[in-house]
Amino acid sequence: MTAKRLGFFTRLLDKTSAQERYHLATLQIQHAERWGFDTAWVAQHHFHEHEGGLPSPLLFLASVAAQTSRIRLGTAIITLPMENALRVAEDAAVLDLLSHHRLELGLGSGGTPTSFLPFDLTFEQRADAFSANLDTLLQAWGNAPLAHEDNRLYPAAPQLADRLWQATFSVAGAARAGAAGHGLMLSRTQPRPAGQPDLPLDAIQNPLIDAYLEALPSGVEPRILASRTAFVSRDGSEARRLALPGLTAQAEQHRAAGHVVPGDTLDDYITAFDAHLGTPEQVVASLRKDSTLPRVTDISFQVHSIDPPHQHILTSIELLATEVAPALGWRPAVSAQNHKETV
Repeated sequence: MTAKRLGFFTRLLDKTSAQERYHLATLQIQHAERWGFDTAWVAQHHFHEHEGGLPSPLLFLASVAAQTSRIRLGTAIITLPMENALRVAEDAAVLDLLSHHRLELGLGSGGTPTSFLPFDLTFEQRADAFSANLDTLLQAWGNAPLAHEDNRLYPAAPQLADRLWQATFSVAGAARAGAAGHGLMLSRTQPRPAGQPDLPLDAIQNPLIDAYLEALPSGVEPRILASRTAFVSRDGSEARRLALPGLTAQAEQHRAAGHVVPGDTLDDYITAFDAHLGTPEQVVASLRKDSTLPRVTDISFQVHSIDPPHQHILTSIELLATEVAPALGWRPAVSAQNHKETV
């Protein structure tokens, strides 16, 4: 791994109330900041609490911005087809000012078919809706008049166009992100092609990176973020014990949705969902097998779909920052401070 920036990513899936989920996620992001992480990311999900607990990521990040000082705050992702693009442009502009220009904006087209229906969309319309809303977003940030010469975005936010990221599972999507000069977001896992259930994740994602770099305009610095599931513990047996319920639940959800999950052991699930878990040494060794990681500029670690208890997430954050990421070449931009603070 030669990533320049280390990120923490949460989907807010703690087994508790929505309010407590937001509280725990805030504590986890504060903890990541103390241990030197460069970025923190949250995902947007509508309606389905077991997929993700946050329908309003910019609102949540405004609260987090007031309780942090350095860590950059990002969306991974906002499901743009379901949004009013001008409201996203305005909310992001305000949040970027409130956070002292720490906002990173990841966008995607969404993946849960039933979630589109309350927004008067179908799953099949998501690509066209994404493209149209992205155009509106960029026009607003570019100070273009909006339906009338007097209508221009306030506060102006031209800087945000340079902090856009696009998430995709496809080579074509990666090429579009590159041609636009945006960042490329790669998922922690993704579906395997038919008939190739054992295909490694890097074999799927390296072609996306190739297409992105080929399409990137000359002179534009690449921005490539890879999300990875990593759960680190001092006790490898404990890590496996805590991983079994979450990965088993993930397998059941995938099968219920009609997907094939080979095998029924913990190791089968670790392979199927591209999870890296165990002691720092075990996680380092596992991550070193991923040939995608030396090519990225950013990496964000999440515990989903293991989803261990809060205190174990805090320990994993510490071990990622102090033992795993440094062993793979990452160095904090600033020295971590106040490590012994109680969270």
